[in-house]
Amino acid sequence: MRTLDFSPLYRSVVGFDRLADLLESASAEAATGYPPYNIERTAENEYRIEIAVAGFTPEELNVEVKENLLTVQGRKAANDEDRHYLHRGLAERNFERRFQLADYVVVTNADLRDGLLQIALKRELPEALKPRRIEIGSGKSTLIEGETTEKAA
Repeated sequence: MRTLDFSPLYRSVVGFDRLADLLESASAEAATGYPPYNIERTAENEYRIEIAVAGFTPEELNVEVKENLLTVQGRKAANDEDRHYLHRGLAERNFERRFQLADYVVVTNADLRDGLLQIALKRELPEALKPRRIEIGSGKSTLIEGETTEKAA
Protein backbone atom coordinates (compact mmCIF):
# COMPACT_ATOMS: atom_id res chain seq x y z
CA MET A 1 0.00 0.00 0.00
CA ARG A 2 1.15 3.49 -0.77
CA THR A 3 1.71 5.90 2.11
CA LEU A 4 1.95 9.66 1.94
CA ASP A 5 4.55 11.76 3.72
CA PHE A 6 3.06 15.00 5.03
CA SER A 7 6.24 16.33 6.69
CA PRO A 8 6.84 18.95 3.94
CA LEU A 9 3.33 20.23 4.61
CA TYR A 10 4.10 20.70 8.30
CA ARG A 11 7.18 22.80 7.44
CA SER A 12 5.40 25.29 5.20
CA VAL A 13 1.91 25.86 6.63
CA VAL A 14 0.45 26.53 10.03
CA GLY A 15 -2.88 25.22 11.26
CA PHE A 16 -3.42 22.53 8.63
CA ASP A 17 -2.00 19.68 10.70
CA ARG A 18 -5.53 18.47 11.48
CA LEU A 19 -6.23 18.11 7.76
CA ALA A 20 -3.08 16.03 7.28
CA ASP A 21 -4.05 13.85 10.25
CA LEU A 22 -7.49 13.29 8.69
CA LEU A 23 -5.92 12.24 5.40
CA GLU A 24 -3.58 9.82 7.15
CA SER A 25 -6.38 8.22 9.17
CA ALA A 26 -8.61 7.96 6.09
CA SER A 27 -5.95 6.12 4.13
CA ALA A 28 -5.32 3.74 7.03
CA GLU A 29 -9.02 2.98 7.47
CA ALA A 30 -9.56 2.40 3.74
CA ALA A 31 -7.61 -0.85 4.07
CA THR A 32 -10.45 -2.45 6.05
CA GLY A 33 -13.62 -2.96 4.08
CA TYR A 34 -15.76 -4.47 6.81
CA PRO A 35 -18.55 -3.72 7.20
CA PRO A 36 -19.47 -2.19 3.84
CA TYR A 37 -21.28 1.14 3.95
CA ASN A 38 -22.86 3.90 1.85
CA ILE A 39 -22.87 7.64 2.42
CA GLU A 40 -25.78 9.40 0.74
CA ARG A 41 -26.79 13.04 0.46
CA THR A 42 -30.56 13.11 0.92
CA ALA A 43 -31.12 16.90 0.84
CA GLU A 44 -29.04 20.07 0.74
CA ASN A 45 -28.07 19.82 4.42
CA GLU A 46 -29.02 16.20 5.18
CA TYR A 47 -27.06 12.97 4.84
CA ARG A 48 -27.49 9.27 5.56
CA ILE A 49 -24.92 6.62 6.34
CA GLU A 50 -26.02 3.01 5.72
CA ILE A 51 -23.89 0.23 7.18
CA ALA A 52 -24.48 -3.44 6.35
CA VAL A 53 -24.73 -5.16 9.75
CA ALA A 54 -26.52 -8.41 8.90
CA GLY A 55 -26.84 -10.66 11.93
CA PHE A 56 -26.39 -7.88 14.52
CA THR A 57 -29.16 -6.90 16.92
CA PRO A 58 -29.66 -3.33 18.18
CA GLU A 59 -28.23 -4.41 21.54
CA GLU A 60 -24.98 -5.49 19.85
CA LEU A 61 -24.51 -2.13 18.10
CA ASN A 62 -23.29 1.14 19.59
CA VAL A 63 -23.46 4.54 17.86
CA GLU A 64 -21.58 7.38 19.57
CA VAL A 65 -20.60 10.94 18.65
CA LYS A 66 -17.76 12.71 20.40
CA GLU A 67 -16.01 15.86 19.19
CA ASN A 68 -17.09 15.56 15.53
CA LEU A 69 -16.20 11.86 15.40
CA LEU A 70 -19.01 9.37 14.77
CA THR A 71 -18.07 5.89 15.94
CA VAL A 72 -20.15 2.80 15.13
CA GLN A 73 -19.23 -0.40 16.95
CA GLY A 74 -20.59 -3.91 16.60
CA ARG A 75 -19.85 -6.48 19.30
CA LYS A 76 -21.13 -10.01 18.73
CA ALA A 77 -21.77 -12.17 21.74
CA ALA A 78 -19.77 -15.37 21.81
CA ASN A 79 -21.63 -18.12 19.98
CA ASP A 80 -20.88 -21.27 21.94
CA GLU A 81 -23.30 -23.49 20.04
CA ASP A 82 -21.84 -26.59 18.47
CA ARG A 83 -22.25 -25.77 14.79
CA HIS A 84 -20.61 -27.42 11.83
CA TYR A 85 -20.46 -25.06 8.86
CA LEU A 86 -20.01 -26.40 5.35
CA HIS A 87 -19.52 -22.80 4.18
CA ARG A 88 -19.30 -19.74 6.37
CA GLY A 89 -19.82 -16.58 4.32
CA LEU A 90 -21.53 -14.39 6.91
CA ALA A 91 -19.00 -12.44 8.90
CA GLU A 92 -19.97 -12.38 12.54
CA ARG A 93 -16.97 -10.49 13.77
CA ASN A 94 -16.65 -7.38 15.88
CA PHE A 95 -16.06 -4.10 14.08
CA GLU A 96 -15.50 -0.43 14.65
CA ARG A 97 -16.12 2.12 11.89
CA ARG A 98 -15.32 5.84 12.33
CA PHE A 99 -16.58 8.84 10.40
CA GLN A 100 -15.17 12.34 10.80
CA LEU A 101 -18.05 14.83 10.82
CA ALA A 102 -17.78 18.41 9.61
CA ASP A 103 -18.52 21.25 12.00
CA TYR A 104 -22.23 21.68 12.80
CA VAL A 105 -23.18 18.21 11.49
CA VAL A 106 -25.28 16.36 14.07
CA VAL A 107 -26.72 12.85 14.19
CA THR A 108 -30.52 13.07 14.22
CA ASN A 109 -31.54 9.41 14.11
CA ALA A 110 -30.26 5.83 13.97
CA ASP A 111 -32.43 2.93 12.82
CA LEU A 112 -31.77 -0.77 12.17
CA ARG A 113 -33.91 -2.18 9.35
CA ASP A 114 -33.43 -5.20 7.08
CA GLY A 115 -29.80 -5.69 8.13
CA LEU A 116 -28.89 -2.05 7.44
CA LEU A 117 -28.01 0.42 10.16
CA GLN A 118 -29.20 3.80 8.88
CA ILE A 119 -27.78 6.91 10.56
CA ALA A 120 -29.36 10.25 9.63
CA LEU A 121 -27.24 13.38 9.84
CA LYS A 122 -28.06 17.05 9.40
CA ARG A 123 -25.94 20.18 9.09
CA GLU A 124 -27.35 22.78 11.50
CA LEU A 125 -25.66 26.12 11.04
CA PRO A 126 -25.97 28.62 13.90
CA GLU A 127 -27.94 31.78 13.10
CA ALA A 128 -24.74 33.85 13.17
CA LEU A 129 -23.31 31.79 10.27
CA LYS A 130 -26.41 31.74 8.09
CA PRO A 131 -26.54 34.19 5.19
CA ARG A 132 -28.54 37.30 5.96
CA ARG A 133 -29.80 40.11 3.78
CA ILE A 134 -28.34 43.56 4.36
CA GLU A 135 -30.58 46.49 3.61
CA ILE A 136 -29.01 49.07 1.30
CA GLY A 137 -29.60 52.71 2.17
CA SER A 138 -30.51 55.33 -0.43
CA GLY A 139 -27.61 57.64 0.44
CA LYS A 140 -29.93 60.46 1.53
CA SER A 141 -29.29 61.80 4.98
CA THR A 142 -32.22 62.51 7.20
CA LEU A 143 -32.32 65.76 9.14
CA ILE A 144 -32.94 65.75 12.83
CA GLU A 145 -35.28 68.48 14.05
CA GLY A 146 -33.40 71.73 14.57
CA GLU A 147 -30.40 70.94 12.30
CA THR A 148 -29.55 72.83 9.13
CA THR A 149 -28.00 71.56 5.95
CA GLU A 150 -25.19 74.13 6.04
CA LYS A 151 -22.07 73.36 7.96
CA ALA A 152 -20.64 75.92 10.33
CA ALA A 153 -17.13 76.98 9.47
